[in-house]
Amino acid sequence: MDQQGNKPDLHADYYAPGHSVKGYLYSLLVANGRSNKGKVHVRDAIDVKRTMTIVGLCLLPAILFGMYNIGLQAQIAVGAGMVPPDLWQLIPFNVLFGELTAQTGFAGLFLYGFSLYAPIYLTALWVNLFWEVVFAKVRGQELQEGFFVTALLFSLILPVSTPLWIVALGITFGVVMAKEVFGGMGYNFLNPALAGLAFIYFAYPSQVTAVSQLIAVDGFSGATTLMQTAAGKISFAQYPWYEAFTDPNWWNAFLGFTVGAIGETSTLALLIGGGLLLLTRLADWRIVLSVLMGMIITATLFNVIGSAKNELFAMPWTWHLVTGGFAIAMMFMATDPVTTSYTRSGKVVYGLLIGFMSVLIRVVNPKMPEGIMLAILFANLWAPIFDYLVAQANIKRRRKRNGI
Repeated sequence: MDQQGNKPDLHADYYAPGHSVKGYLYSLLVANGRSNKGKVHVRDAIDVKRTMTIVGLCLLPAILFGMYNIGLQAQIAVGAGMVPPDLWQLIPFNVLFGELTAQTGFAGLFLYGFSLYAPIYLTALWVNLFWEVVFAKVRGQELQEGFFVTALLFSLILPVSTPLWIVALGITFGVVMAKEVFGGMGYNFLNPALAGLAFIYFAYPSQVTAVSQLIAVDGFSGATTLMQTAAGKISFAQYPWYEAFTDPNWWNAFLGFTVGAIGETSTLALLIGGGLLLLTRLADWRIVLSVLMGMIITATLFNVIGSAKNELFAMPWTWHLVTGGFAIAMMFMATDPVTTSYTRSGKVVYGLLIGFMSVLIRVVNPKMPEGIMLAILFANLWAPIFDYLVAQANIKRRRKRNGI
């Protein structure tokens, strides 16, 4: 008993951060042993654990469709004469369905994709968790649940054939160098998932940028829409933006039945999940709208300018929306509450910069047709500056109003 007659919490010290790995896991799965007690503390139903759970649920449509699309694209490639890979990850599929064929049904295609995606996500999850525990132990802090969503986002923007050792290296760089060295969750100014992708993108380009890594079969040599347009194989000349809504190829891209990274192909699934994120107010609509408007304005300007040598100049904004990783970046990466601007005006400028930079990199640099990754990382660096400029403008305006 203490002086107020309260019984001591026998578990508080044992499960407190910094005591043991078991304490970290208890804090992660159950509750923090040092939660505030008493009537003087303000309580809110939303915390980090609930926030990350909601974000994970919002990503679920893209995850489920991504796993099915992995199997579907592999089936299409097999029908064109490609050979399924001989991988240990496919043991569950091979045991239940044998070999992938044109007759493999929905359940088989889904299991094919699940068998390849699950090891990628689990590798990212456990490596991320390892570094979170290490840094939490060193700092004597509680374990934060942010690693759950970081691992999800990182795994969804990777090609399905990415080697697991590269997955481990990428998530390690993103978590350690872009997050933990700056103080951990809440202190990082770069998105860890995108920083990890940028690292392996430039360190191991043949393992990440090669289109053969996007399809889980041997010998695939196709190309994405962005790649084909950059190579001049697809022309958007005399193609108004509204014509996309009557184009079956655009609808395939919108629904997600195309080649791409694991969780970025279905714009519809990402908009559904992102819409739920906006309804829960975990994402700011100003950022999403600004990114979209920045992309539309920039793409339209390039359409007006035109180019006889670069077909990407003519690509309308409706196609920019459904190609590459634009949708997942707009809904889930750009809206990261830690790395974005905090002021309302800053968020608008931040989003416009991302939309502008993503199209600019796509169009002006045909060798790197996917620009949204670098656009967000670049905007992350400018986010604090935008907030500073907005704050200074407010101070100057108030001083002028008050005659100071």
